[in-house]
Amino acid sequence: MVDAGVDMDEGCILDSGVHIYGGVSAGKNNKFGHNAAIGGLPQDMHFDPKRKTFVEIGNNNTFREYVTVHRATKENAATRIGSDNYYMGNCHVAHDCIVGNENVFVQVAGLAGHVQIGNRTLISANSCIHQFCRVGDFALVAGLAKVVKDVPPYGTIDGNPATMIGVNTIGMKRQGLTSEQRNAIKQAYKVIYHSKLNTTQALAQLKSAPNVPEVQLIIEFFETSDRGVTAHRDV
Repeated sequence: MVDAGVDMDEGCILDSGVHIYGGVSAGKNNKFGHNAAIGGLPQDMHFDPKRKTFVEIGNNNTFREYVTVHRATKENAATRIGSDNYYMGNCHVAHDCIVGNENVFVQVAGLAGHVQIGNRTLISANSCIHQFCRVGDFALVAGLAKVVKDVPPYGTIDGNPATMIGVNTIGMKRQGLTSEQRNAIKQAYKVIYHSKLNTTQALAQLKSAPNVPEVQLIIEFFETSDRGVTAHRDV
């Protein structure tokens, strides 16, 4: 079922039972699996169904069986999904989320409202991300993790509540980061988490070192965090 007010580009495939609600725009070559529901009303008790809100989807995304994506809550705002993302069965993207590119969401991964996901992350099975949290580029959220604070770029987090247990070394290798880049990331996190400096002091120390783009991304992520960044746990 495709409602009025849907804008869908060429190459999209809809399996049986799919419902695309009004206000959804989707780019090229998106695949919607059996019973996926895209653009439904947000699960917000204060939302007025008459409010005009949207879902915006890029290209080459896969939404497998029973995936749900809800439209935004504020007038003329959109829940936004980039390109080349893969959502396995029963994943949920709540209202006002912003998702980047080339992310993988494993079975039953759930994003609460206003969550922001970067690029090339892996969100594992049955993990849940609290509203307004951010997940940085190249991060790995382990299965069953309860995420209540921001997940820093290149980090691996696990637990309930989730804590950072290391860097996503395998993911970085798969994405082609060089050994020099990976070492710079590891050293940056040693300064942040193991130098006995507070966060402000640790970031200042990193800023005084030669500029490395990957480290700069980490610095900017910490400096722009509203909820706070996930703490480290030794394993």
